[in-house]
Parts: sequence; C-alpha cells; structure tokens
Amino acid sequence: MITQIAFSDNLNPGKFAALTEQAERLGVIRSEVWQRFGSINGVGLRDRTIRDNWLKQGKPFNVGATPWKQTLCDAIGDIKACREAAKFNVKQAIRRHSNDKDEQKRLYTLLKSDNYRDDRYLSRIMRKYYQRGHNHTYNQIIVRSDDYTVFVLAKKVWIKIPSLIKGKRIAIPLSTRVAPKGNLRIILRNNKVEVHYAADMMLSHDCGGQTIGVDKGYTEVLIDSDGVHHGVTLGAVLAKESDRLKLKYQRRNKLKAIAKKKPWVTQHNLGRKKLDKQAVNHQSSVRTLVHEAVNHVIDKAAVIVTEDLTSPIAGKKFSKNVSRRLSAWTKGVIAHAIENASRRRGSTVVYINAAYTSQMDSCDGSLSGKRCGEKFYRRLHGLQEVEQCRSNCRENGEVLQADVNAARNVLARLHDSEIGRWTPYKQVKSILLKRNSANRLKLLNQDSSCRLQDLSTESELSNEFVYI
Repeated sequence: MITQIAFSDNLNPGKFAALTEQAERLGVIRSEVWQRFGSINGVGLRDRTIRDNWLKQGKPFNVGATPWKQTLCDAIGDIKACREAAKFNVKQAIRRHSNDKDEQKRLYTLLKSDNYRDDRYLSRIMRKYYQRGHNHTYNQIIVRSDDYTVFVLAKKVWIKIPSLIKGKRIAIPLSTRVAPKGNLRIILRNNKVEVHYAADMMLSHDCGGQTIGVDKGYTEVLIDSDGVHHGVTLGAVLAKESDRLKLKYQRRNKLKAIAKKKPWVTQHNLGRKKLDKQAVNHQSSVRTLVHEAVNHVIDKAAVIVTEDLTSPIAGKKFSKNVSRRLSAWTKGVIAHAIENASRRRGSTVVYINAAYTSQMDSCDGSLSGKRCGEKFYRRLHGLQEVEQCRSNCRENGEVLQADVNAARNVLARLHDSEIGRWTPYKQVKSILLKRNSANRLKLLNQDSSCRLQDLSTESELSNEFVYI
C-alpha cells in the first residue's frame, strides 16, 4: 500500500474558508484527546470506549457526529504510534539492563501487553523515553469511506464531503482523473486542499539478475560495485540549495532587526509563501533524482546489498559550511526509495553492517589502507601484490576510487560470516585487525617448504568477493 495525494483545482475561496473552520473545530477535539489521553491515563483505552463515555455525558462538539468520531480514532492511533516508537528504545534499554533471558522475556511480555506500570523498572524507563505530545494540527479532516461521494464533471473528478451545516455538502474539484478510494485525509495547506488516500502498489517484477553492492554518497546518490556512479548531480543540487538558503536567511535576519521598528516589514517582506514553494520544488527535484538513480541500479540487480545507516553516526567535526551542507544529505530519502522501488520491481534488499566499509581495502579485506577524499591509497608489501591488485580490482595497483572501493566492501560483507549486521563496531575493528595480522604472517612466512612467489596475499574474503 502507498499513499496517493490529489490536489484541489481552482477551489472556491468560500469553500476553503468553510473547510478551514471545520478543520479548526476538529483540531480542538484532537488537542483535548492528546491532553487527556496522551499520558499514562490513555494506556489500554480504546477510542470506542472514550466515544461511548462522551456520548453518555452529552458532550457538545459543534461538528458532525462522524467527523469528530473519526478525528478521535485518528488521534488515539497517533498516540499509540508514539508509544510504540518509544518501546523500541525501551527494548534496547532492557537488553542493556539484564543478560538473563527469562528476565528479558518477562519484561518484553509486560511491555507488549501495555502492563509496564506493574513493574517499577519498566515504568521508569517508559517515563524516560515516552514524552507526552501536544497537538499542533488544526488543518486536517478525516472522512470515512462511506461518508463522501465521487462524480465526474467536465472531465474532472469531484468529491463531496460533509460540511458544518447538516445535510449540506462541499464539492471539491480535483486535479486528477483517478477517483480516490477508502478513507480520506483532507489537509488544508497553502490555500489548497490535499486529499490523501491509500492505494495498492503496482508490481512489475522487471528487475535485473545480478547481486550488486551499493555505497550511498553525498556527491552522487549511489555507487555500485561495478564502478558505475548513479545520480552524479545530487551533491551539486544539495550544495546549491544550502548555499542559497544561507544567503537568504542572512538577509532575512537583517530584515527581522528592522521589523522591530517597522511593523510593515513583517507583513510585506518576511512571508513564507515563496520560500515554502521553493522548498517543495527542491524536495521534489531531489526525490526525482534519487528515484531515477535507484531504478537504474534495479535495472541490473536482483539483490541489492547496502549499508544499514539507521543509527546516528558520531563522526568528525567539520567546518560550519561543510556541516551545513552535510545536514541536507538525504540518506533517509535514498533508503526509502530503495525499499519502495525494490518492493515494486521484485528485487531484494539486504542490509549489512556499515562499520569500516569506507576504510577497508577491497582487494585483501584489511584496514591497511587510507582514504583521502575521493581516493583510497593501498599499503602494498611487494610487487606480486601490486600485480594481483591490478588484475583483480581493475584499478591502479596503489590507488583505488574511494566510493567504488566502499561499494565493493559492501558487497563482500554479504558473505562475511564473522561480521553480522548487528556486530558492534569495536568488534568489527578487532576482526579486521586480526585479518591484517594474518596477511602479514603470510607475507613473512619463511618456511623452506614453500617459495615466496607461491604465497598469496589475498584472503578468502577477497577471492570470494572478486569472483562473485
């Protein structure tokens, strides 16, 4: 299932004002739900129970019965989603708290059944990770699937939804020829109506047949293990937008200082309409670029091996300009695109441990080299190793392209039995250092029963990777 969005087309201002008033009234109900049931008082409560209690009390709502009931159900669902998200951190805390499998199982059971209040430790950890939210949504209307009608007029799709006046409906023209189905989420934004609804994903199953490792980059979207760069203009697009916003906000800050004395500056010069429109256009262009690059990879890949970058990475401290540009890196957009495109086209995504994939030497699987910018410098021990690297890596014997080297390491880690997806990075480093020592011992082997030219500096991991 995916979410489709249809936009209104030349909506009457009077209709938009009526929808805005209805959304604001429903926003008040949503705020009350969050305030009363967003804390521990709402644990285990169903929206049906709350609805029945409110009906018994004769609570006034100033909106139709169906809209406020749907808003109540949606708000309770959001609260439960926030609570489930907090449980992810609580589970990690449980694993750190106790190594006893029985104790972990007991705590997991209490957490899953929402009975964590019965345990002092769980109750304290949930209070730590679950902070009650507050509603800031006053521009949404939830419409049930049987509470609206669809018709076609002048080759346009129209929908009729309930208004604040009983028996009167508001007709909204849409800029699409595909009729929405199921429950609708009406969002009022920038004087337009957005109609969000769920739709089935179209499956094509037209992926390639190779197994390819990919490295996510900033200057380009993806680099595969074949040495092909995809989406090479991503870095330029992100840097250009980041630099433009920096200059823009520097000038706006100067205007804000003037606006304290000249109130009309705020009204005429510090609006957000143009900025918001530019932000939407930029995000759309980046998303298009990312999806094009991902689909080019899937054209030849049945299995895509990529790094798991969901955890925050504590890295180096960069300059202000570099940090600002890197903060706009869209690794979440890339991961989302890989998941969606692979599911639609029938390929498989395999996540591996990302530790030291950019610092390893893809020819021998060791940590002996050094990365400097776009180049990876190998540490060579002899002429034979140089010749082997030139033949196996299809690169200069001493210098590799850093991103291609990382992509090959990602692919090699797919078959690495010692390094799993959840192996701690310190343990990964110790494993790689042991392999360094093993490679040196092979080079220094002076056994009289063998000749130096017969010794191979390639590890089993490297051979398996090179010929995969």
